[in-house]
Amino acid sequence: MAHNLPPTEQPGPVDHLHTLTVAELLDAMHRVDDDVQTAVKEAMPALETLTTELVSRMKKGGRLFYLGAGTSGRLGVVDASECPPTFGVAPDRVVGIMAGGDSAIRSAVEGAEDDAEQGWKDLESHNIGEHDTVVGIAASGRTPYVIGALRQARLRGLLTGCVTCNPDSAIVQACDHPVVAVTGPEFVTGSTRMKAGTATKLILNRLTTATMIQLGHVQGNRMVDMQLTNAKLVQRGARMVSEATGLATADAEALLIEHGSVRAAVDAHSKTSSDARP
Repeated sequence: MAHNLPPTEQPGPVDHLHTLTVAELLDAMHRVDDDVQTAVKEAMPALETLTTELVSRMKKGGRLFYLGAGTSGRLGVVDASECPPTFGVAPDRVVGIMAGGDSAIRSAVEGAEDDAEQGWKDLESHNIGEHDTVVGIAASGRTPYVIGALRQARLRGLLTGCVTCNPDSAIVQACDHPVVAVTGPEFVTGSTRMKAGTATKLILNRLTTATMIQLGHVQGNRMVDMQLTNAKLVQRGARMVSEATGLATADAEALLIEHGSVRAAVDAHSKTSSDARP
């Protein structure tokens, strides 16, 4: 019967876990996680296609919306929430929507993921538009909340994609650009917060990072638009300004604080230097 189950629901490769020592458990988990990188690598061509289409839409003012439930939803919220501080974009450029609302980030909301109509309603509350992109996240590939939203988005001509770990699943059929990382059975059977969750996070990180680089929010390998929200980031930004301008660290930090971002500080210094030339 197990072979008829989707990969993430099949029995884990290591049994009798309750009899293993801590060292044995950690070693076994490490070995099993080797599947993740292989699965993500095989998903790269599909991810490239989705990312290319996403960049095109976002250059026209479009936004990226993640939809998910449980672990998948939380990973979408995390990736979306990290884009403003990392790349200096507005909070509504990448949005993570969770089945059950924000309260479900910490505590499960019973039945929320089973509502096939609520996902699209949640998207509509953001005034979803023609240049927007909807990416559903569901390791199982069968979450009604996500699938229903993708189908409605697709019908209305939006760009649709998904991230899943089950290849023969409904979510793959519900979108234009499925990204499938077949991570196989979980270490703890069915616990997709593990291998599937790790693969999903890697894919989401790559999707938004590549997109933001293409949109110009990184120069060289520096986060030139990052928000200066704490002392560590101010120090990091000052180093970047110093490297780009040749200014002493203290002067670079003062310029950074005055102008609010690495990009603005470097541009201001370049303009001043240019104006000072005879």
